Amino acid sequence: MENLIGLIFTVGLIVVAYFVGKTIENRHFEALKAREREFLDLPSLTTQHSYDEEGIQDCRLVYGNVVISGDYFKMVLAALLKFFGGRIVGYESLIDRARREAILRMQAEARQFGADAVINTRFEMSKLDAMTQNQGTGMFEILVYGTAIKVNHG
Repeated sequence: MENLIGLIFTVGLIVVAYFVGKTIENRHFEALKAREREFLDLPSLTTQHSYDEEGIQDCRLVYGNVVISGDYFKMVLAALLKFFGGRIVGYESLIDRARREAILRMQAEARQFGADAVINTRFEMSKLDAMTQNQGTGMFEILVYGTAIKVNHG
């Protein structure tokens, strides 16, 4: 009987963790959408030469970074999918949120500078588990950087 109660408790805890995590994730996606609307007038371009160099008043390197970690529910699901093969949608949404958050942080820094655009935007991702000697957490850093430019408007 104790084993059954323990199993029910464990399954219940996993279900609650899933729904709490999903709620937090959905709220973060909504917050990202709202913040992205604030930066529609500040494009982040991957091109190096989108503006005439004589028209550029000032420029500066700007960046945004985020460190993320998957929860245990995602890790268990990923381990199963790794065994059978297939897309790991849980990690895709986690990395999408982190990438978008890093872009917004870069754009916020560019806005503080008074930039009109960010050019030559680049993305870097590194796995931090190797640095911490912990192979089970799934920690990643996403770094987004680019050149914020101010354009002569006169």
